[in-house]
Amino acid sequence: MAKAFTPGLKVTAKATYHARRVLPIPGEVLVKAGQQVTAGDSVARTLLEGDATPMKVANLLGAQPAELAALMLKRVGDVVKTGDLIAKSKGIFGMMRTEVKAAADGRIESISDTTGLVLIRGASQPVEVKAYVAGIVHEVIPEEGVVVQNEVALVQGIFGIGGESFGPLRAVCAKPDQPLDAAQIPVDARGQVLVGGARMTAASIRAAQKAGAAAVISGGIDDQDLKELLGYDLGVAITGTERIGLTLIITEGFGDIAMAARTFELLRLHEGKIASVSGATQIRAGVMRPEVVIPLGSSAGRDSSGKVAGGATAGLLEIGTSVRVIRDPYFGLLGSVAALPEQPAVLGSGSKARVLEVKLDDGRSVTVPRANVELIED
Repeated sequence: MAKAFTPGLKVTAKATYHARRVLPIPGEVLVKAGQQVTAGDSVARTLLEGDATPMKVANLLGAQPAELAALMLKRVGDVVKTGDLIAKSKGIFGMMRTEVKAAADGRIESISDTTGLVLIRGASQPVEVKAYVAGIVHEVIPEEGVVVQNEVALVQGIFGIGGESFGPLRAVCAKPDQPLDAAQIPVDARGQVLVGGARMTAASIRAAQKAGAAAVISGGIDDQDLKELLGYDLGVAITGTERIGLTLIITEGFGDIAMAARTFELLRLHEGKIASVSGATQIRAGVMRPEVVIPLGSSAGRDSSGKVAGGATAGLLEIGTSVRVIRDPYFGLLGSVAALPEQPAVLGSGSKARVLEVKLDDGRSVTVPRANVELIED
């Protein structure tokens, strides 16, 4: 039987999940290997240096850099506030003396007799890394962080914005093809991960923001609604740092697209459970997928061979494999692989490419390039 491999989205009821949680710079790990953690637990912390504010104090005083130390009223290590007097010129016969005041809050870090610069360093900023997913600390990375492991139900999306969040799942649409509008957003949604159906509207997102929801998941979104929400066009780049008050995850694509029925049912099956969600998306090299992670707490899952217990090899494309078409004219449609011809076929453009036949869920059979499909991994 013909087989191939292709990138794919994971929509699986059970898999072993490893969350690598590390600091941007060395710091202190707060937990031990084997320790149970919840999604909101801090697992590591450090201090980032504050902002540096350089001041051309010698120039402001009309002095030579070598004269600066004698004109300073503050020394290295002194704490200053914005507007504090830090230096004063000698003036003429003690008159017409020029004063220089601190341009920022912080501590005097350096006084240079070469450049005439005074550097004020702002207060250090504490940084904490949270576990993100409830589970067991599988590995401790000294001075960096940890790896948290658990058995989870996992849903990867097509696109997302917003950072990481977590909360109880709550289905607010009755069917996967029901649009998510403001009327479906409950007023008591604070801290919850809301599961919609088809396209989420800008009005529904604003309602979710007002209600204090942690995240919204639905099948599709219109690019104009997204632009209205953000205030700018989102290019092909890394997302996840947007500060909009919640996380958005699109499971299928842009436009009026219903959520895949099995994705919808999987999320509804775990309604009420705490889900961890991340909107981080990278479409270019080093692909990152937005995800919904629902801890199960069991021991079955992937082994070192990349297989799911009782399932198929991850990434394997063969007859019967569930796929989503990711290019026009069948963009967003779901189906299963019906055939994998070994010989390249001539496309409408006149070029040759490896193709496959897909039996769509609506009953049609279509032939598309293999690069135009994405595996939906069970």
